[in-house]
Amino acid sequence: MSQQTFLTGITTTGTPHLGNYVGAIKPAIAASHAGGVDSYYFLADYHALIKCHDPAVVQRSTLEIAATWLALGLDTDHAVFYRQSDVPEITELTWLLTCHTAKGLMNRAHAYKAAVQENVDAGEDPDFAITMGLFSYPVLMAADILMFNATHVPVGRDQVQHLEMARDIAQRFNHHFGDLFALPEAVVDDDVAVLPGHDGRKMSKSYNNIIPLWLPEKKLRKSIMKIVTNSLEPGEPKETAGSALFAIYASFASAEQRQGMREAFAQGIAWGEAKQRTFELINAELASARERYEALMAEPARIEQALRDGAERARAYASPFMARIRQAVGIRPLAGS
Repeated sequence: MSQQTFLTGITTTGTPHLGNYVGAIKPAIAASHAGGVDSYYFLADYHALIKCHDPAVVQRSTLEIAATWLALGLDTDHAVFYRQSDVPEITELTWLLTCHTAKGLMNRAHAYKAAVQENVDAGEDPDFAITMGLFSYPVLMAADILMFNATHVPVGRDQVQHLEMARDIAQRFNHHFGDLFALPEAVVDDDVAVLPGHDGRKMSKSYNNIIPLWLPEKKLRKSIMKIVTNSLEPGEPKETAGSALFAIYASFASAEQRQGMREAFAQGIAWGEAKQRTFELINAELASARERYEALMAEPARIEQALRDGAERARAYASPFMARIRQAVGIRPLAGS
Protein backbone atom coordinates (compact mmCIF):
# COMPACT_ATOMS: atom_id res chain seq x y z
CA MET A 1 0.00 0.00 0.00
CA SER A 2 3.05 2.30 -0.24
CA GLN A 3 2.23 3.37 -3.81
CA GLN A 4 0.19 6.56 -4.02
CA THR A 5 -3.20 6.03 -5.63
CA PHE A 6 -5.36 8.99 -6.67
CA LEU A 7 -9.08 8.50 -7.24
CA THR A 8 -11.92 10.82 -8.03
CA GLY A 9 -15.28 10.80 -9.79
CA ILE A 10 -18.11 13.05 -10.88
CA THR A 11 -21.79 12.23 -10.55
CA THR A 12 -23.50 11.92 -13.92
CA THR A 13 -26.50 14.16 -13.33
CA GLY A 14 -25.82 17.17 -15.51
CA THR A 15 -23.50 19.14 -17.73
CA PRO A 16 -19.96 19.59 -16.37
CA HIS A 17 -19.38 23.07 -14.99
CA LEU A 18 -16.44 25.22 -13.94
CA GLY A 19 -16.75 24.01 -10.35
CA ASN A 20 -16.30 20.39 -11.46
CA TYR A 21 -13.30 21.42 -13.52
CA VAL A 22 -11.31 23.34 -10.93
CA GLY A 23 -12.40 21.30 -7.92
CA ALA A 24 -11.92 17.78 -9.27
CA ILE A 25 -11.04 17.28 -12.92
CA LYS A 26 -8.06 19.63 -13.29
CA PRO A 27 -6.13 18.51 -10.18
CA ALA A 28 -6.97 14.86 -10.88
CA ILE A 29 -5.65 14.99 -14.43
CA ALA A 30 -2.50 16.74 -13.20
CA ALA A 31 -2.03 13.95 -10.66
CA SER A 32 -2.51 11.31 -13.36
CA HIS A 33 0.57 12.58 -15.18
CA ALA A 34 2.79 12.41 -12.10
CA GLY A 35 5.33 9.62 -11.97
CA GLY A 36 4.94 6.84 -9.43
CA VAL A 37 1.19 7.39 -9.03
CA ASP A 38 -1.72 5.07 -9.82
CA SER A 39 -4.81 6.92 -10.99
CA TYR A 40 -8.48 5.88 -11.01
CA TYR A 41 -11.12 8.23 -12.42
CA PHE A 42 -14.74 7.24 -12.76
CA LEU A 43 -18.22 8.29 -13.75
CA ALA A 44 -20.39 7.97 -10.65
CA ASP A 45 -23.58 6.83 -12.36
CA TYR A 46 -24.90 4.89 -9.35
CA HIS A 47 -24.56 8.04 -7.27
CA ALA A 48 -26.55 9.84 -9.97
CA LEU A 49 -29.58 7.64 -9.30
CA ILE A 50 -29.92 9.07 -5.80
CA LYS A 51 -31.16 12.40 -7.14
CA CYS A 52 -31.89 11.89 -10.82
CA HIS A 53 -34.64 9.57 -11.98
CA ASP A 54 -34.53 10.58 -15.65
CA PRO A 55 -32.68 7.87 -17.62
CA ALA A 56 -32.01 10.18 -20.57
CA VAL A 57 -30.32 12.74 -18.33
CA VAL A 58 -28.09 10.11 -16.73
CA GLN A 59 -27.03 8.75 -20.11
CA ARG A 60 -26.42 12.17 -21.66
CA SER A 61 -24.48 13.34 -18.63
CA THR A 62 -22.33 10.21 -18.76
CA LEU A 63 -21.42 11.00 -22.36
CA GLU A 64 -20.66 14.66 -21.62
CA ILE A 65 -18.54 13.97 -18.56
CA ALA A 66 -16.59 11.19 -20.25
CA ALA A 67 -15.89 13.47 -23.23
CA THR A 68 -14.79 16.17 -20.78
CA TRP A 69 -12.17 13.98 -19.10
CA LEU A 70 -10.77 12.89 -22.44
CA ALA A 71 -10.80 16.37 -23.98
CA LEU A 72 -8.91 17.80 -21.02
CA GLY A 73 -6.05 15.37 -21.45
CA LEU A 74 -6.67 12.30 -19.31
CA ASP A 75 -4.15 9.71 -20.47
CA THR A 76 -6.12 6.47 -20.48
CA ASP A 77 -2.97 4.48 -21.26
CA HIS A 78 -1.89 5.20 -17.69
CA ALA A 79 -4.99 6.26 -15.74
CA VAL A 80 -7.85 3.78 -15.25
CA PHE A 81 -11.01 5.48 -16.53
CA TYR A 82 -14.31 3.66 -15.98
CA ARG A 83 -18.02 3.77 -15.22
CA GLN A 84 -18.88 2.94 -11.62
CA SER A 85 -21.68 0.63 -12.81
CA ASP A 86 -19.25 -1.42 -14.93
CA VAL A 87 -17.41 -2.63 -11.80
CA PRO A 88 -19.88 -4.84 -9.85
CA GLU A 89 -17.33 -5.42 -7.09
CA ILE A 90 -18.01 -1.83 -5.94
CA THR A 91 -21.65 -2.54 -5.12
CA GLU A 92 -20.75 -5.83 -3.46
CA LEU A 93 -18.22 -4.02 -1.29
CA THR A 94 -20.85 -1.39 -0.48
CA TRP A 95 -23.02 -4.05 1.18
CA LEU A 96 -20.14 -5.53 3.13
CA LEU A 97 -19.19 -2.08 4.41
CA THR A 98 -22.83 -1.25 5.18
CA CYS A 99 -22.97 -4.24 7.51
CA HIS A 100 -20.18 -2.71 9.60
CA THR A 101 -21.08 1.00 9.41
CA ALA A 102 -22.78 2.62 12.38
CA LYS A 103 -26.10 4.27 11.67
CA GLY A 104 -25.02 7.10 13.97
CA LEU A 105 -22.19 7.91 11.57
CA MET A 106 -24.66 8.22 8.70
CA ASN A 107 -26.92 10.40 10.85
CA ARG A 108 -24.15 12.99 10.94
CA ALA A 109 -23.72 13.25 7.15
CA HIS A 110 -24.20 16.84 6.01
CA ALA A 111 -26.48 16.00 3.07
CA TYR A 112 -28.83 13.93 5.22
CA LYS A 113 -28.91 16.51 8.02
CA ALA A 114 -29.66 19.28 5.51
CA ALA A 115 -32.54 17.28 4.01
CA VAL A 116 -33.97 16.60 7.47
CA GLN A 117 -33.72 20.27 8.42
CA GLU A 118 -35.45 21.29 5.22
CA ASN A 119 -38.33 18.95 6.06
CA VAL A 120 -38.56 20.24 9.63
CA ASP A 121 -38.59 23.85 8.40
CA ALA A 122 -41.42 22.96 6.02
CA GLY A 123 -43.44 21.29 8.78
CA GLU A 124 -43.02 17.81 7.28
CA ASP A 125 -41.96 14.55 8.87
CA PRO A 126 -38.15 14.76 9.31
CA ASP A 127 -37.56 11.86 6.91
CA PHE A 128 -40.17 12.84 4.32
CA ALA A 129 -39.04 11.79 0.81
CA ILE A 130 -35.55 10.86 2.04
CA THR A 131 -34.45 7.64 0.37
CA MET A 132 -31.98 5.09 1.64
CA GLY A 133 -29.80 6.09 -1.29
CA LEU A 134 -29.43 9.60 0.11
CA PHE A 135 -29.02 8.36 3.67
CA SER A 136 -26.35 5.77 2.97
CA TYR A 137 -24.51 7.17 -0.03
CA PRO A 138 -21.39 7.92 2.05
CA VAL A 139 -21.00 4.12 2.25
CA LEU A 140 -21.11 3.83 -1.55
CA MET A 141 -18.57 6.65 -1.73
CA ALA A 142 -16.38 4.78 0.74
CA ALA A 143 -16.64 1.65 -1.42
CA ASP A 144 -15.59 3.66 -4.49
CA ILE A 145 -12.47 4.75 -2.64
CA LEU A 146 -11.60 1.61 -0.70
CA MET A 147 -12.15 -0.76 -3.63
CA PHE A 148 -8.93 0.53 -5.17
CA ASN A 149 -7.14 1.40 -1.93
CA ALA A 150 -7.01 5.06 -2.92
CA THR A 151 -4.58 7.03 -0.79
CA HIS A 152 -5.43 10.51 -2.14
CA VAL A 153 -8.86 11.80 -3.18
CA PRO A 154 -9.10 15.31 -4.69
CA VAL A 155 -12.32 16.89 -3.37
CA GLY A 156 -13.96 20.19 -2.60
CA ARG A 157 -13.87 21.19 1.03
CA ASP A 158 -17.58 20.36 1.34
CA GLN A 159 -16.72 16.70 0.65
CA VAL A 160 -13.99 16.36 3.28
CA GLN A 161 -16.51 14.94 5.77
CA HIS A 162 -17.18 12.01 3.45
CA LEU A 163 -13.46 11.26 3.22
CA GLU A 164 -13.32 11.22 7.02
CA MET A 165 -16.27 8.82 7.02
CA ALA A 166 -14.48 6.57 4.53
CA ARG A 167 -11.48 6.51 6.86
CA ASP A 168 -13.72 5.65 9.81
CA ILE A 169 -15.40 2.85 7.86
CA ALA A 170 -12.03 1.48 6.70
CA GLN A 171 -10.57 1.55 10.20
CA ARG A 172 -13.55 -0.30 11.65
CA PHE A 173 -13.42 -2.93 8.91
CA ASN A 174 -9.66 -3.35 9.28
CA HIS A 175 -10.08 -3.76 13.04
CA HIS A 176 -12.42 -6.71 12.51
CA PHE A 177 -10.86 -8.39 9.50
CA GLY A 178 -7.22 -7.34 9.18
CA ASP A 179 -5.29 -4.69 7.30
CA LEU A 180 -7.24 -4.70 4.04
CA PHE A 181 -7.78 -1.02 3.28
CA ALA A 182 -5.51 2.00 3.00
CA LEU A 183 -6.78 5.07 4.85
CA PRO A 184 -7.53 7.75 2.24
CA GLU A 185 -6.59 11.41 2.54
CA ALA A 186 -8.52 14.35 1.08
CA VAL A 187 -6.58 16.57 -1.33
CA VAL A 188 -8.00 20.10 -1.16
CA ASP A 189 -6.61 23.19 -2.90
CA ASP A 190 -7.75 26.09 -0.72
CA ASP A 191 -7.83 28.46 -3.71
CA VAL A 192 -10.32 26.33 -5.64
CA ALA A 193 -11.96 23.96 -3.17
CA VAL A 194 -15.54 25.27 -3.50
CA LEU A 195 -16.18 27.47 -6.52
CA PRO A 196 -19.10 29.92 -6.25
CA GLY A 197 -21.74 30.30 -8.94
CA HIS A 198 -23.44 33.41 -10.30
CA ASP A 199 -25.16 34.14 -7.00
CA GLY A 200 -22.17 33.62 -4.68
CA ARG A 201 -23.36 30.27 -3.33
CA LYS A 202 -21.48 27.06 -4.13
CA MET A 203 -21.66 26.38 -7.86
CA SER A 204 -24.15 23.54 -8.00
CA LYS A 205 -26.78 22.05 -10.27
CA SER A 206 -29.05 22.07 -7.20
CA TYR A 207 -28.89 25.88 -7.04
CA ASN A 208 -29.15 26.33 -10.82
CA ASN A 209 -26.22 28.74 -10.65
CA ILE A 210 -23.62 26.88 -12.68
CA ILE A 211 -21.38 28.15 -15.46
CA PRO A 212 -21.24 25.22 -17.92
CA LEU A 213 -17.70 24.24 -18.81
CA TRP A 214 -18.15 23.97 -22.56
CA LEU A 215 -20.18 27.07 -23.40
CA PRO A 216 -19.25 28.63 -26.74
CA GLU A 217 -17.05 31.69 -26.37
CA LYS A 218 -19.80 34.30 -26.63
CA LYS A 219 -22.11 32.45 -24.24
CA LEU A 220 -19.25 31.94 -21.77
CA ARG A 221 -18.63 35.69 -21.69
CA LYS A 222 -22.34 36.37 -21.23
CA SER A 223 -22.51 33.89 -18.35
CA ILE A 224 -19.53 35.44 -16.58
CA MET A 225 -21.03 38.90 -16.96
CA LYS A 226 -24.02 37.66 -14.92
CA ILE A 227 -21.90 37.02 -11.80
CA VAL A 228 -23.43 39.04 -8.97
CA THR A 229 -21.33 41.92 -7.64
CA ASN A 230 -22.08 44.86 -5.37
CA SER A 231 -22.90 48.46 -6.35
CA LEU A 232 -19.45 49.96 -5.82
CA GLU A 233 -18.49 52.34 -8.63
CA PRO A 234 -15.26 52.34 -10.67
CA GLY A 235 -12.50 53.89 -8.57
CA GLU A 236 -13.97 52.72 -5.27
CA PRO A 237 -11.80 50.08 -3.53
CA LYS A 238 -13.32 46.62 -3.53
CA GLU A 239 -12.85 43.66 -1.20
CA THR A 240 -11.73 40.30 -2.56
CA ALA A 241 -13.04 38.49 0.53
CA GLY A 242 -16.54 37.21 -0.18
CA SER A 243 -16.37 38.16 -3.87
CA ALA A 244 -17.67 35.38 -6.11
CA LEU A 245 -16.02 37.05 -9.09
CA PHE A 246 -12.60 37.09 -7.45
CA ALA A 247 -12.98 33.47 -6.30
CA ILE A 248 -13.74 32.34 -9.85
CA TYR A 249 -10.83 34.37 -11.25
CA ALA A 250 -8.47 33.03 -8.59
CA SER A 251 -9.32 29.44 -9.41
CA PHE A 252 -7.89 29.85 -12.92
CA ALA A 253 -5.11 32.32 -12.12
CA SER A 254 -1.48 31.87 -11.20
CA ALA A 255 -0.24 33.26 -7.87
CA GLU A 256 1.10 36.30 -9.73
CA GLN A 257 -2.20 36.87 -11.52
CA ARG A 258 -4.15 36.55 -8.27
CA GLN A 259 -1.95 39.16 -6.64
CA GLY A 260 -2.44 41.45 -9.62
CA MET A 261 -6.21 41.16 -9.36
CA ARG A 262 -6.09 41.81 -5.60
CA GLU A 263 -4.25 45.05 -6.32
CA ALA A 264 -6.75 45.94 -9.04
CA PHE A 265 -9.61 45.41 -6.57
CA ALA A 266 -7.90 47.64 -4.02
CA GLN A 267 -7.45 50.32 -6.69
CA GLY A 268 -11.14 50.23 -7.63
CA ILE A 269 -11.26 48.26 -10.87
CA ALA A 270 -14.64 48.53 -12.62
CA TRP A 271 -16.73 45.39 -12.29
CA GLY A 272 -17.13 45.16 -16.06
CA GLU A 273 -13.38 45.19 -16.57
CA ALA A 274 -12.85 42.60 -13.81
CA LYS A 275 -15.41 40.34 -15.45
CA GLN A 276 -13.78 40.79 -18.86
CA ARG A 277 -10.40 39.79 -17.42
CA THR A 278 -12.02 36.76 -15.84
CA PHE A 279 -13.61 35.73 -19.12
CA GLU A 280 -10.36 36.13 -21.05
CA LEU A 281 -8.43 34.07 -18.51
CA ILE A 282 -10.94 31.21 -18.49
CA ASN A 283 -11.47 31.20 -22.25
CA ALA A 284 -7.74 31.08 -22.93
CA GLU A 285 -7.44 27.95 -20.79
CA LEU A 286 -10.43 26.14 -22.29
CA ALA A 287 -10.42 27.11 -25.99
CA SER A 288 -8.35 24.25 -27.42
CA ALA A 289 -9.94 21.66 -25.12
CA ARG A 290 -13.38 22.89 -26.25
CA GLU A 291 -12.56 21.87 -29.82
CA ARG A 292 -11.46 18.41 -28.68
CA TYR A 293 -14.64 18.04 -26.62
CA GLU A 294 -16.88 18.84 -29.58
CA ALA A 295 -15.05 16.26 -31.72
CA LEU A 296 -15.45 13.58 -29.04
CA MET A 297 -19.15 14.28 -28.60
CA ALA A 298 -19.57 13.45 -32.28
CA GLU A 299 -17.98 9.99 -31.70
CA PRO A 300 -19.79 8.33 -28.76
CA ALA A 301 -18.57 4.86 -29.83
CA ARG A 302 -14.99 6.01 -29.24
CA ILE A 303 -15.91 7.10 -25.72
CA GLU A 304 -17.78 3.86 -25.02
CA GLN A 305 -14.75 1.81 -26.01
CA ALA A 306 -12.50 3.85 -23.72
CA LEU A 307 -14.86 3.19 -20.80
CA ARG A 308 -15.09 -0.55 -21.52
CA ASP A 309 -11.31 -0.79 -21.68
CA GLY A 310 -11.08 1.08 -18.39
CA ALA A 311 -13.61 -1.19 -16.70
CA GLU A 312 -11.62 -4.25 -17.74
CA ARG A 313 -8.50 -2.78 -16.14
CA ALA A 314 -10.41 -1.73 -13.02
CA ARG A 315 -11.83 -5.23 -12.56
CA ALA A 316 -8.37 -6.74 -12.97
CA TYR A 317 -7.63 -5.13 -9.60
CA ALA A 318 -11.10 -5.26 -8.03
CA SER A 319 -11.94 -8.92 -8.67
CA PRO A 320 -8.97 -10.53 -6.87
CA PHE A 321 -9.18 -7.91 -4.11
CA MET A 322 -12.85 -8.73 -3.60
CA ALA A 323 -11.91 -12.40 -3.36
CA ARG A 324 -9.57 -11.49 -0.47
CA ILE A 325 -12.30 -9.47 1.24
CA ARG A 326 -14.83 -12.28 0.85
CA GLN A 327 -12.33 -14.69 2.39
CA ALA A 328 -11.74 -12.28 5.28
CA VAL A 329 -15.43 -11.92 6.16
CA GLY A 330 -16.15 -15.65 5.90
CA ILE A 331 -17.79 -15.91 2.48
CA ARG A 332 -15.67 -18.88 1.48
CA PRO A 333 -15.91 -22.21 -0.36
CA LEU A 334 -17.14 -25.02 1.86
CA ALA A 335 -14.57 -27.46 0.56
CA GLY A 336 -11.18 -27.28 -1.10
CA SER A 337 -9.34 -24.02 -1.79
